[in-house]
Amino acid sequence: MELPAVNLKAILLVHWLLAIWGCIVFPGAYAWSNFTILALGVWAVAQRDSIDAISMFLGGLVVTIFLDIVHISIFYPRASLSDTERFSAGMAIVSALLKPVSCCFIYQMHRERGAFLGLSQDHSAYQTIDSPEAPADLESRAHVPRGY
Repeated sequence: MELPAVNLKAILLVHWLLAIWGCIVFPGAYAWSNFTILALGVWAVAQRDSIDAISMFLGGLVVTIFLDIVHISIFYPRASLSDTERFSAGMAIVSALLKPVSCCFIYQMHRERGAFLGLSQDHSAYQTIDSPEAPADLESRAHVPRGY
């Protein structure tokens, strides 16, 4: 089943609004975790070809699903709630419920960028010292005798 194409900016906007509204009643760690992941999302938007950016955003979003459940279950106000607090808690719950759907869309973007199963297939021109292959220009110089 093919998922419809969803703009990454739209996903960020929705989660940003829900995080802002959720922070009214859940400040502190809830805000830090959500806004840190949204910063990774901005990085994924800014670098469209980066597999690392979308991978970090996807992994962070999965982690915040569990963190949101913990924050809401521990810090949910048990006393009588005002309308504002009830709205804020509701938006935090909607955000936690919407994140798995967003993860599906972001995983599709992750695969479109060329990554599979979380492993980056990004090969750059950088060559490590332990590499068995020597660059072509070094091989051609290796056969030329030099006089000292």
